[in-house]
Amino acid sequence: MPGKGDRGGEKRRPKDTKGTLIRIIKYLAVYKWVVLGLVALAFLSNLGNLAGPKLAGEAIGIVEEGFNRNRDTGTTGNVDMAGVTYYAVQMLIFYVGSSLLSFLVSIGMARVARRIANHMRRDVFHKLMVMPVSFFDKNQAGDIISRVSYDVDVVTTSLSSDVVQIITSLVTVVGSFVMMVIISPPLLACMIFTIPVSIWFTRYMSKKTRPLYSKRSAAYGTMNGFAEEMFSGQKTILAYANEDRVTENFSAINRSAAEAYKNSDSLGVTMGPTIGMINNFGLSAIGMGGAVLYLLKIVGLTQISSFVLYSRKFSGPINEISNIINEIYSALAAAERVFQFLDEPEEPKDGPEAARLTDCKGAVSVENVNFGYTRDKMILKNVSLDAQPGQTVAIVGPTGAGKTTIINLLMRFYDVNSGSISVDGRESRTYTMDSLRRSYAMVLQDTWVFNGTIFDNIAYGKENATQEEVVVAAKAAMIHSYIMRLPEGYNTVISEDGGNISKGQKQLLTIARAMLYNTSMLILDEATSNVDTTTERQVQKAIRGIMKGRTSFVIAHRLSTVQNADRILVIDHGEVVEQGTHQELMALQGFYYKLYASQYE
Repeated sequence: MPGKGDRGGEKRRPKDTKGTLIRIIKYLAVYKWVVLGLVALAFLSNLGNLAGPKLAGEAIGIVEEGFNRNRDTGTTGNVDMAGVTYYAVQMLIFYVGSSLLSFLVSIGMARVARRIANHMRRDVFHKLMVMPVSFFDKNQAGDIISRVSYDVDVVTTSLSSDVVQIITSLVTVVGSFVMMVIISPPLLACMIFTIPVSIWFTRYMSKKTRPLYSKRSAAYGTMNGFAEEMFSGQKTILAYANEDRVTENFSAINRSAAEAYKNSDSLGVTMGPTIGMINNFGLSAIGMGGAVLYLLKIVGLTQISSFVLYSRKFSGPINEISNIINEIYSALAAAERVFQFLDEPEEPKDGPEAARLTDCKGAVSVENVNFGYTRDKMILKNVSLDAQPGQTVAIVGPTGAGKTTIINLLMRFYDVNSGSISVDGRESRTYTMDSLRRSYAMVLQDTWVFNGTIFDNIAYGKENATQEEVVVAAKAAMIHSYIMRLPEGYNTVISEDGGNISKGQKQLLTIARAMLYNTSMLILDEATSNVDTTTERQVQKAIRGIMKGRTSFVIAHRLSTVQNADRILVIDHGEVVEQGTHQELMALQGFYYKLYASQYE
């Protein structure tokens, strides 16, 4: 089988930032009216905030006029406190109203982001269901899970907070700039130099940080993949006392992930303080320029106070945007990984002429098949076999000979490089994928059970299976008595991956599942490898019962279990070296004879 993905993690930079943004916007477009409404509320909220400095300047202007009158008349108490109170109350109303609107916008965007996360995860999971087996052979499960969970979370968290912040920041920046132009163009000239410097620095740093966030997402996927592999092999790790080595390996991968995180964030966090320093230079320039203009009687305290407040509102969002940009690039890197997965090639679609395989008789013909998981290394070479309806074909040979690969081709988990596989006289690729696979029942050496009741696990392949049918299948698989000893019987819940039952019991459950699944063809890949010898004899008897009338393909290392097969195919290095019945092959005293004899030496 193909090897797993490289543990070193991806080193690719984002290839299409614009395309990624467009695809994120498409998810937002589903809720466009809600988003537009929230944008309108955010706009109104910022207008309220922008009114504050103007009102504050008016209040200060009233106080200034009062002090000037007091100075000119030599009296006190000429400050119009009613006017000051009027503007202060207006400020309070605007700020409270703005905060309430901002609160509503935040709640609304959080709900939109949650729905987008649901939509995106649904798309990713649907994609998982239509991916070819080759994809899972080449990629770590943990890395795939990381895209479903961590990467989607990063994207939607950014949507829920950063989108609102960017909208409000842009409105604030533009509004503040307009108000500063209206209040005093000379004061604006004092700090205008900070704007191009801030823009240049932000763009420069963005180019530096963008690829670092992409590497960070890839490093987290690698770390999750390694952790998932180690968790699934915990017993083996303990059995070989390899805890220290595994811990060292994880530490190295963890250090790599931490280094990627540090590299991205240590550079990213410098943006905010640097932009703040640039804006503080602008504020200093306003202070000095404002003092000169005040002495020259070009501006008054009203204009200076309002302008200073607007300059802070102008520079504050620029600082926020510079920090948000880091989060946005992190989200874009995560989104790109999600979209790269969604763009992976799926299983070949059924052709327009594809027919459903119905009333399958079970005649299977494999003719001159050549196949390799990679083009430069052929696994099967010119393999041919014929199975008539109801016949049992055993496939035997040493480890790595290509036995399981034949099963993968029969099920169309992979397609042949050359040659053909036919079912009932028709090339298998001309059938719909669904109907072809539904014609087989499978019991594999690697058992799979899911978190659910024993009843659900046995009835998995047959919709609306009755209790009686499940019990009959369990009895035939020699597991009924074990199930009845459990506290809840058939309603006993199996933990995730069957951790609370033995390997042998899991295998018996999968055998019962296949017995219940009424098909014309049966595949048994070391189906009794996890049961004891006594139980194996009983299960073999049950299996022979369900094999009657079914075309069966049996992979077995213990040759004693395939002596009654109608045809035995002997595979070595991907080639059929012998085939015939047990008696015929023993009489040849060739490869099969040596294999059989070696098991009884």
